[in-house]
Amino acid sequence: MKCLDTYLKTIEGRGNRQLADTIRKTVDNIASRYLEGFSFCDHEVGLLFGNVQSGKTGQMFGVISAAADLGFPVFLILTTDNIILQQQTIERVREDLKGFCICDEYDSEMFAENCLMQPAIIALKKNVRTLKQWSNILGSTGFMRGNPLFIIDDEADAASLNTMVNKNSKSSINRYLDDIKAKSACSIYLQVTGTPQALLLQTMSSGWHPYFSYYFQPGDGYLGGDFFFPAEGSGDCISYIDLLNDPLEEAFMHHLTVSGIMLAAGKKVCNFLIHPSVRKAVHSRYQQDVLKVLSEMQGECRDAGFISKIKQRYEKLTPVKFEKRDFSEVLDIIQVLLENDKIKVLVMNGNSDVGSNDYASGSNVIIGGNTLGRGVTFAGLQTIYYTRTAKTPQADTMWQHSRMFGYDRDAGLMKVFIDAHLYKLFSDINATNNSIISQVEKGTADVKIYYPEGLNPTRKNVLDNKKLAMILGGTNYYPYSPENDTIADIDRLLDAFDDSHPFYQVSIRLIQEIFSHIKSEDDFKLSVFSAIIDMFLAEKPAGQGVLIVRRNRNVAKGTGALLSPNDWQLGASITDKIVLTMYQMTGEKGWGGKKIWVPNIKLPENLVYYDVLDDSE
Repeated sequence: MKCLDTYLKTIEGRGNRQLADTIRKTVDNIASRYLEGFSFCDHEVGLLFGNVQSGKTGQMFGVISAAADLGFPVFLILTTDNIILQQQTIERVREDLKGFCICDEYDSEMFAENCLMQPAIIALKKNVRTLKQWSNILGSTGFMRGNPLFIIDDEADAASLNTMVNKNSKSSINRYLDDIKAKSACSIYLQVTGTPQALLLQTMSSGWHPYFSYYFQPGDGYLGGDFFFPAEGSGDCISYIDLLNDPLEEAFMHHLTVSGIMLAAGKKVCNFLIHPSVRKAVHSRYQQDVLKVLSEMQGECRDAGFISKIKQRYEKLTPVKFEKRDFSEVLDIIQVLLENDKIKVLVMNGNSDVGSNDYASGSNVIIGGNTLGRGVTFAGLQTIYYTRTAKTPQADTMWQHSRMFGYDRDAGLMKVFIDAHLYKLFSDINATNNSIISQVEKGTADVKIYYPEGLNPTRKNVLDNKKLAMILGGTNYYPYSPENDTIADIDRLLDAFDDSHPFYQVSIRLIQEIFSHIKSEDDFKLSVFSAIIDMFLAEKPAGQGVLIVRRNRNVAKGTGALLSPNDWQLGASITDKIVLTMYQMTGEKGWGGKKIWVPNIKLPENLVYYDVLDDSE
């Protein structure tokens, strides 16, 4: 039986037919487009993009199985340098994939003895020592000299990229990953992540920008960005910390009530996650605060006032995935949890030795910082307390901390306690994620990214400062030396628009068509603005912009401001749409002595649009 068929039967055998169907869809699309036509002489980079905690591992394993059926003999699965995550990954590989020689970082002899008789899977942490060791192993065995290598980089935007790109050097992990690829005759490097910002902002010349991108939709029952951070208003499960007298006590009381409801219904676990800071001292302080609240509730859990508070919350909560048991059963469980000291309060950071088994059952409160992000999963997570802030927040890092996303969350029991300004940041990140998804799904070749001012897409040390362009919304841009493809074509496009009319609301597609007839030197990157317009169309195919048309303008070339004061003010008054102002110059003051149309474009304000300029552009 083929590897893919065996894997899908394993998934279906667990009663998860829907997951098997989504994996089949992903594999069919990627295999037919990118694997079956692989030349077996190139080194290619691709992106498998899905929502955070939406089942990327299952999709990865499907792609591995399909690639093994097509003749790829060796697979490297790379995880972040996190022991818990690497253990989770190797356990999943051994449980799910049959017919492979499965190795961890210490199984070099097993890999050599297998001699590629079975396709080999090697699960490695992205750790300098480990990657150096396996670069040597792959080189010394000689297997890869005449064979293709398939690398699956889980959380590819973390650790893999060159953090010394602006110092004309290479960081160690990035260098060893390049060495591993070079040891093979050819390779496919599949980047897998829920936060592709840093990958999409790599240059093609770096070798780390994806040649192709594929987005897979989450299945039914997944709670993701649009549930928690909808485009309008705020999610029903959101409680603003700013508006609560004692938010930590409120959050703990919610967790306690939900624990009772879930455990009474036969569920295995209910978790509460507190993410206040990267600082370990802050984690300890929160631990003490939680223990204090817990101690107070232990002493009053039989009091009428306490029971009344629990009942009020119980009556407002309505699970959607199972039937809620009677209040008396729920209260009994809550009182047993409290009186028998069954609620664990765990600190999860570099100073602690907390494993996934510690919060796999019962009622738990987990407190931590960076350890809570990047692929570590928390089953039954129904309460989130998030206050972590940064002077210069990064969109991808914040989104990876969104451990509330997932399939086993119950929408009727979910609660997120968060500061109002942090909620706004998450909402902005979700809007851009949806934009990226729209562009990838529509096959946009040059995916564009935008964020509000003050919110960075990713960490600056992995972006090439010399190649990164930032277009500021609300700023007017026009070319110094434009050319018209043919002025007659532009005349025809603009013929219906009268000079005396202040402005027109038009389809963005018309703006795109006008731009296709303009040429310019490097001072005005037409390709960047065209790609940004494509991004708007991917989000809203019927999107609207504003067009201002003025003819017979006698403005000197090289003047500091192209627009007249009135037209500048008119454009500035429109803040939420693309504004394109077209000036037809008489040509009497420069401009080659001939009539020419000069565009001035202004993008929606308070946003920064990012682009990468390769030497080839």
